[in-house]
Amino acid sequence: MTQFTDTKFTSLGLAQPILKALAAEGYETPTPIQAQAIPSVLAGKDLLGIAQTGTGKTAAFALPILHRLAEDRRPNPRRGARCVVLSPTRELATQIAESFRRYGKHLNMSVAVIFGGAKYGPQIKALAGGLDILVATPGRLLDHIAERNADLSTTEILVLDEADQMLDLGFLQPIRKIIGRMSRQRQNLFFSATMPTEIGKLAGEMLVDPAQVTVTPVASTVERINQRLLFVEAPRKRALLAELMEEENIRRAIVFTRTKRGADRVAQYLDKAGITAAAIHGDKSQGQRERALAAFKKGEVRAMVATDIAARGIDIDGVSHVIQYELPQVPEAYVHRIGRTARAGAEGAAIAFCADDERNLLRDIQRLIKLTIPSFDRRNDKGLALMAAATASLPAAEQALPQKKDRPARPPRAAARSP
Repeated sequence: MTQFTDTKFTSLGLAQPILKALAAEGYETPTPIQAQAIPSVLAGKDLLGIAQTGTGKTAAFALPILHRLAEDRRPNPRRGARCVVLSPTRELATQIAESFRRYGKHLNMSVAVIFGGAKYGPQIKALAGGLDILVATPGRLLDHIAERNADLSTTEILVLDEADQMLDLGFLQPIRKIIGRMSRQRQNLFFSATMPTEIGKLAGEMLVDPAQVTVTPVASTVERINQRLLFVEAPRKRALLAELMEEENIRRAIVFTRTKRGADRVAQYLDKAGITAAAIHGDKSQGQRERALAAFKKGEVRAMVATDIAARGIDIDGVSHVIQYELPQVPEAYVHRIGRTARAGAEGAAIAFCADDERNLLRDIQRLIKLTIPSFDRRNDKGLALMAAATASLPAAEQALPQKKDRPARPPRAAARSP
């Protein structure tokens, strides 16, 4: 893979106001996907991007889209948008919209974000006047189209982000319905971390002679992350998790569960064990999710317990560990999960718990990543020492994470078994 070490944002042909915004953010050198994608998008070509999260793909499409819209100023379509970005989750949609605002702060672009769980009124008002950029989740956008609040017939650019996650969430049919309301004369940008058959078919339907950019394949993402596996009886997982969280080098961790109720139970258990924790999942209100994420970013919460859907929008620096309390049903989700810790080329650590009834899931994951995940040898209680040694080289978090002052008695040690 070409590294583009000599490429600078100033050499990519972006407008001066965009370069000014990038300079203010301290960005000089594009990531590989940015260096490869931006020229093609500027040229008006369709794009197929295969990239994991953490590779800088939001800027890879946001920067050239801002340039194109600014270069060809025209009235925004009433009840519509010149550019529509479809995102699988509200957290990711919010982050994408914020990126457009930051990079386009000197361009006077109108940006709105639309997702379920929020009031219709402000969304209808934002659509009514027309927008430069609309970032939306498919379900709520389709609702607005059905109610004739939104008209996408003149949209010039369509971005589909995290397409494989759209498949997991059952959004393929809504996406096809949305596309059916658009003009065929548009530019299409399609991003996915993996390409299962249905996603490949959708890409074939959307894209016309696309430029293709592939960066950070599954294997290289996995290789950057220090992975460990712990075999443990299911009833003992919570006590084991609390024991692991006693380690000081686990400074900021995202803990994954399969269910919403499971996330709540694990967060409550950690909290009672004196470890600051919060749960984030689809049953939480938008305000609750935003407050939990803000507390996690500030270091007020040390463990964020999340489901896969909720965590798709979490893009936070300084996550030292990802702990898979339960293995995912879909093996690709394992890669998405551990990618929360190795951001923008940094190293990270990932620990996976595996109970007897999860061994088939583990086999599928190891087949996908083409790697046998090394397991802790917890005989003679060596597991925690091994973990500490494995992660000792990780950079310190920007801010020390507080522990609760009054710590209750430590939970009993969890007995785990070697494979």
